Amino acid sequence: MKSLRGKRVLVTGGAQGIGFAIARALAGEGARIVLTDLDEGNLAEAGERLDDLCPDCLLYQLDVTDHDGVADLREELITELGGLEILVNNAGVVQGGEFLEVPLEKHLKTFEVNTEAVVAVTHAFLGDLIAAEAGHLINIASASGFIGLPWGSTYAASKWAVIGFTESIRLELKRLGHDHVGVTSVCPGYVSTGMFEGVRQPLLTPFLTPERLAGKVVQAVHENEPFVLEPALVKIMPLLKGTLPTGASDALLDAFGASTSMKSWRGH
Repeated sequence: MKSLRGKRVLVTGGAQGIGFAIARALAGEGARIVLTDLDEGNLAEAGERLDDLCPDCLLYQLDVTDHDGVADLREELITELGGLEILVNNAGVVQGGEFLEVPLEKHLKTFEVNTEAVVAVTHAFLGDLIAAEAGHLINIASASGFIGLPWGSTYAASKWAVIGFTESIRLELKRLGHDHVGVTSVCPGYVSTGMFEGVRQPLLTPFLTPERLAGKVVQAVHENEPFVLEPALVKIMPLLKGTLPTGASDALLDAFGASTSMKSWRGH
């Protein structure tokens, strides 16, 4: 997508962190931003912070697990904007801790927000992206979608699912002849948003800032890249995982500290 000026963009979970950084980066390119978030107070504050770049930004309080609410929002945006051109599925939660010590409802909520809601929101809006002259779907996954993550098992599993879903949609759109719709899986290491407070980042994988990641996402939209893999070590993670024997892969993750990085998690 060569130009983002005037493009109509929806960012879920956009009041802070990665979502807000992506919204701001896209607004800086001239896009028209629609922000949703569960927290109305944070959402109003985010709108004020975006006002210099996008004075006509639209704000909607939304629970992405409320399928009726998502459908209602889609109808409202058809009326307000004529439909979307870019969808950023960013809303997500993380739950850390030893598997059996985390209540089952928290494990299931992780899947509900991180996986089921991505499917539901995409189902609601993908037709609008296809109907647009050019569209783009961006799903925020994680580097943990390529490896096991002890003390973060259901978070990693939910992101494995997001990667599989996103890649499947990308290939399906291509086979259906919808080459004008780009699809990107965003798979970062740990990002300094507060969600991963207390984790010990693995060797050679420093915390990313939301702003740096957002810049890479904008670049991926311009260049129609199927993946954003950051920081640098994450780029070779799928290759290592796919080629090394299981024992060697496990030993490498242990050596880099990836296997124990979530043990000290105390984020939100």
